[in-house]
Amino acid sequence: MIAEGVRTSVIEPQTGWRLFDWRELREYRDLFYFMVWRDVRVLYKQTALGFAWAVIRPVFSMALFYVVFGRLARVPSDGLPYPVFSYAALIPWTYFSASLSGSTDSLISNSQMLTKVYFPRLIIPMTPVLAKLVDCGIAFLIMGGLMVAYGILPNRNLVFLPLLILLMMTTAIGTGLWLSAMAIQYRDVKHATEFLLQLLMYAAPVVWPVSLIPSSYRLIYGLYPMAGVIEGFRSALLGRHPMPWDLIAVGSASALTIALSGALYFRRMERVFADVA
Repeated sequence: MIAEGVRTSVIEPQTGWRLFDWRELREYRDLFYFMVWRDVRVLYKQTALGFAWAVIRPVFSMALFYVVFGRLARVPSDGLPYPVFSYAALIPWTYFSASLSGSTDSLISNSQMLTKVYFPRLIIPMTPVLAKLVDCGIAFLIMGGLMVAYGILPNRNLVFLPLLILLMMTTAIGTGLWLSAMAIQYRDVKHATEFLLQLLMYAAPVVWPVSLIPSSYRLIYGLYPMAGVIEGFRSALLGRHPMPWDLIAVGSASALTIALSGALYFRRMERVFADVA
């Protein structure tokens, strides 16, 4: 028997084709902020080097790529010094890789929250995508130092950098929604993601230039959103080549498709998260 005057709220699955409840996300923005800040703090709280890891990972990768691909394999770098050529690509790639790994494992690592309290589940896989922007910002500082060391100045394409970051985040969010919803039901997805990221890195123009792709396949290759993002970063930061608008346009359409389909799949699976967590 319910006492008189007690108000009961019933939470039911959404109906229709609305992918997000923006009002609900706005109401839980404080929780969203707390989870992002928690991810940033927990990642470095118990490490000896702290935020230095945000510098060490891409810098060591750049040094390795320079020796293996720049010096030994003699991979072309479109006339740019190979260290800055590879590091400009490592900034978006390291962000994308770390965001995707965090999003894939996010529902599993927060399974206790799923079974005890209600909040918009979409917040969980989106948290790593925002938290990793801190590392990305630190990586930009190192990039600035490299550009000064090599006497490289960015050109006017630098104004398009926010657009490229938005495309990078959209790709990470969409892919993360797909993989996080799959990983909580099929736990081997987490291990498959590590292998997938290795393949995606070598498929992206991180250690080699897009100029190696034949022009007849360029737009097809542009369906991989990170291709346009990485080449766009090089154009915006290093200023040696025009902005690859063809790759960015095709990649934007692909990223939007991934994001919308990922949100739809995540929403359909959301009702079973608590049962399989």
